[in-house]
Amino acid sequence: MKKSKFRSAVFAVAGFALVASFMSCNKKNSAKAEETDNVILVFGASRGEEAARLKEIIRAFNEKTGFNVIYEGSPEFETQIQVQAAAGTPPDIAMLPQPGMMQNFAELGYLKPLPDNVVSRIDSNYSPVWKELGSYKGTAYGVFHRVNAKSFVWYNKKEWEKRGYSVPTTWDELRSLEERMVSDGIAPWTVGFESGAASGWPGTDWLEDMMLRTAGPDAYDDWVSHRIPFDDPKVQNALSYIQEIFFNDSYIYGGRTNILTSHYGDSIKPLFENPPKAMMHRDGNFITGFLPQSVQDNMEAEVGVFALPSVDSQWGTPVLGGGDQFVAFSDKPGVAEFLEYLTTWEGCVPWAKVGGALFPHKDQNFDDYGNGIERELAKILVGAKVFRFDGSDQMPAEVGSGSFWVEMVNWVSGSEDAATALKNIDESWPR
Repeated sequence: MKKSKFRSAVFAVAGFALVASFMSCNKKNSAKAEETDNVILVFGASRGEEAARLKEIIRAFNEKTGFNVIYEGSPEFETQIQVQAAAGTPPDIAMLPQPGMMQNFAELGYLKPLPDNVVSRIDSNYSPVWKELGSYKGTAYGVFHRVNAKSFVWYNKKEWEKRGYSVPTTWDELRSLEERMVSDGIAPWTVGFESGAASGWPGTDWLEDMMLRTAGPDAYDDWVSHRIPFDDPKVQNALSYIQEIFFNDSYIYGGRTNILTSHYGDSIKPLFENPPKAMMHRDGNFITGFLPQSVQDNMEAEVGVFALPSVDSQWGTPVLGGGDQFVAFSDKPGVAEFLEYLTTWEGCVPWAKVGGALFPHKDQNFDDYGNGIERELAKILVGAKVFRFDGSDQMPAEVGSGSFWVEMVNWVSGSEDAATALKNIDESWPR
C-alpha cells in the first residue's frame, strides 16, 4: 500500500517534471526562434582573414545600430546560394562575386531592389560603373564594398632609384623604358602563367587590360558579351601589343618557357633577387602576399607600383578588376540599413586600416589606409576614367575558365599562332 502510494507520488512528480521540462523546452525554442528571427544573415565565400575583417565592420554596425547582423562563409558558397535561393531559404544578404550571378537571381525574381536611399548613396559616392555593374534591366540590386584591381605594374623601388628609371605614363614611354632596360642588360618583365588546372589565367588579364587600352570600354563590353567575335580585329590588335613583349626574349626573364613554367605567385620574386633578374611585373593588388617576407616587412621602402600605362588617351588609364556585391533576398528590418552602411566610408575604415582591400567610395580618406602601397592603389582605382569587371569572369565557363586559359597557353608555347588561338576560343563559345 505504501509502495503503491510511493509509486503514485513518484509518477506524479515525474509527470510534473516532464511537463515543466517540456514547457521549459518550448520557452527555449521560442526564444531561439525569436533570436533567429532577429538575426540578419550575410552569406559569402570569404573565410579566414577576409571573413575576420568583414566581421569587424559588422561588429561596428551592430554596436552603432542595435541590429544583429552575422556573417557566415563557405568554400561551397556559389553552389549553396543557388540551392538555397531555389528552395526559398536564402540568407537575408549575400556577397556575390560575379555580376552574372546577380543578374540570374534578379531575372528569377529572388532579389529585392535596393531602396531609394541606398541608390541615392551609390549615385553620390560611386562612379557610375559600379551602379551599372550592380543593376539589371535598369534596377539597382547590388552594393559594392571591398573590391580588387589588376592593372598595376610592380617594381623594385630601390633598384629603380639606383638606375634612375622614371615611371612611364604612356605606352610610348613604356616602350622607351623597356629599350633602356634591355640596353642596361636586364629583362624588363617577369611573367608567370602556371597555376595548375587554371594555368593561363594571367594571360587573360593581360589581354583584357590591352582591350580596354586599345579598343576602349564599349568594344570591351561587346567582346565580353560576344556581340563581336572573340577573334575580332580589335582583339587581334590588342594581342599584338602583348606579343611585342612576350615574344621578345630580351624583354621577358627566362623567355616564353619561363612564362609557361613560372607559378603566377612566384613570378614577381625575380624583381627582388640580389641582383634583380627583371624590372617589372604586371598583376593585381593581391600579389603583395607572394612577396618575400623581408620585402613585405618593409614594403613602402622596397616596393613601387604604377598603373599599366594608357595607349589611347581618350580612355585615360583604364583599370580592370572585380569585387563582391552585396544583394538582399529579404527586406526585414536592418537589411537596408546595413546595405546603406556599406556605401559609407565609415563602413570601410576598419578594413582599410588593417590592409588587404581597396574601396571604390568617392568620399574615402586615403590616409586611413594602413600602408602607402594600398593608398596609391586606391587613388589609381578611384581616379580611373574607365573601370571594367574582369572579362573572363563574365564569360560562359566553357570560355572564361576553359578555352581562354588553354589557348593563351597554346599561343605562348608556339603551338598555335594568335589568329588560331583566338579563333578556337570563339568557336568554343556556347551557341
